[in-house]
Amino acid sequence: MVKEFEQHDYWALILGGSSGLGLAAALKLAAHGMHICIVHRDVGADMDQVSESFEQIRATGVQVITFNASITNVEKRAHIVTELQQQMGSGGRVRCLLHSVAKGALKAMDQPGSASLQTDDFMITLESMAVSLYDWTKALVRQALFAADARVLSFTSEGSSKAWKNYAAVSAAKAALEAVSRSIALEFAPYGLRSNCLQAGVTDTRSLRMIPGSEQLLAYSKNRSPFHRLTTPEDVANMVYLLCKDEAAWVNGAVIPVDGGTHIN
Repeated sequence: MVKEFEQHDYWALILGGSSGLGLAAALKLAAHGMHICIVHRDVGADMDQVSESFEQIRATGVQVITFNASITNVEKRAHIVTELQQQMGSGGRVRCLLHSVAKGALKAMDQPGSASLQTDDFMITLESMAVSLYDWTKALVRQALFAADARVLSFTSEGSSKAWKNYAAVSAAKAALEAVSRSIALEFAPYGLRSNCLQAGVTDTRSLRMIPGSEQLLAYSKNRSPFHRLTTPEDVANMVYLLCKDEAAWVNGAVIPVDGGTHIN
């Protein structure tokens, strides 16, 4: 395995990297020599599996630092950025900021009383799954922690333009995330940032299983796929890796399907 990122002392800052797509991306980038900083939010029994996953990343030989904290907490963000800066030293820079956050309200609009989707649910979901991408990008820019040719990547889905019961808040957040990513692509271009969304196909992850009707969604997506299979976290991680290579420097402001062609059917 060629570790092409190792010689540059590159880092990836992954928001939501303890499972699913974020973890798969961390493992892929680490295998190619990129140091990893993960911000995640896990508690209790989940921590055993999370710790085991982090050890898998360390086994690749790269530096790994992790923070179990809310990505929307202003004080925590400032602390993490400072700690990352110290860990990187004078030579290290962030090559990739990856947004893989799955913290959203999954409620129907038509339920009685407080069981229905509330305005606060929308706002919390939007902050976590969309606005936070801008907050972290700005924080790294202000501290001059990005590499000269850096990537800002985020995970969206077909849900940004389609409706699924109980998915309204997340759908709105995904649409907003794509808009934020496009604006970063334009307004932070002077800093050398390339910003793109990866529209991942339906993937059988813990986050997906939390969506009401997920079994139906999985079956439907598999039938739509030209290859008659679901997207895997590794499929998406491969695209993250490709976009971090020098050859992807002219890809900016895009929403890139990573679903084996499911979106065309």
